[in-house]
Amino acid sequence: MHDRSALSSLARTGRTDVTHDCWNIPEHAPKALFASLSLAIGGAVVALFRIRHTTTYRYREPVYLGPHRLQLRPRESRDIRLREAAIEVSPNAGITWAFDVFGNAIATAFFTEPTDLLVVESKIALDHDAPAWPLFDVAVSATSYPFQYDPGECTDLGALLQPQHPDTDDRILNWARDFVRSDPTDTLSLLKDINAGIGAWVSYQAREDEGTQSPLESLDRRYGSCRDIAVLFIEAARHLGFGARIVSGYLANRAEDGPESSYAGTTHAWAEIYLPGAGWITFDPTNRTIGTFCLIPVAVARDIRQAVPVSGSFTGASDAFVSMNVDVEIQVTL
Repeated sequence: MHDRSALSSLARTGRTDVTHDCWNIPEHAPKALFASLSLAIGGAVVALFRIRHTTTYRYREPVYLGPHRLQLRPRESRDIRLREAAIEVSPNAGITWAFDVFGNAIATAFFTEPTDLLVVESKIALDHDAPAWPLFDVAVSATSYPFQYDPGECTDLGALLQPQHPDTDDRILNWARDFVRSDPTDTLSLLKDINAGIGAWVSYQAREDEGTQSPLESLDRRYGSCRDIAVLFIEAARHLGFGARIVSGYLANRAEDGPESSYAGTTHAWAEIYLPGAGWITFDPTNRTIGTFCLIPVAVARDIRQAVPVSGSFTGASDAFVSMNVDVEIQVTL
């Protein structure tokens, strides 16, 4: 998925600063990958993924590039182990690395010369062995909803407990409450119902509009991109008192035929909910799946705007920007 550039005029210089965020949009809605789950019913199967993610910006004339923020290095975990990770930028740029407040690896590229072409290419190789049918050891205190996080967890979760969007007339709150079938009710079943049931309200649709729809816009329009659907799920969970965060990364189809396959991949967005004992649990409401069997996380954040893969600015004429193209290739070896 990708967002178009947002333009803001600089009156004193007569030039324009352009901020561009980049996602790539699959031509068709991602399909639930239940066929791939049979690969690992008996346990996790290790898969080697090689990912090439290329973002290309073209301009009508040379422009001066501002610093570019790159979130392209996957997050390592028990299920994901990086073998290689490299970023190449053209024109040549100085690159610094840091971890943000969420623990995401952030590369910042600094440019000195004007250019009419910017190419950012990430090459990744990693082992991925997430189970298809994950089990979650939820603490007894949280197996039934409603429950209370302990004071320390509430402090640490902080803003991740707070809804981030206006909720006119409590529409999102009431929509979320409709999934609560009894009091008390099973916590995981409630979250699974929202994850699976959101598709009855909002259908997937590739969307090239800039930014992300608000949850109320998604409910009113009854369609949205993966990032819109994930944001709606997160806001519903927060209104019910859950700690929730957005995740961006790659959708990895492990259902391809044969021990080795290559295909056009896609960037993707989903959600994680924190439950005591189990920790952060992955929910992908676009595909109605749970767990990371077909997902490769790159960044986690409070707000989707903090998880954009490539963002930056340039200074140039107001019509200098021509196009942006995002290409993701994935090779998987089982």
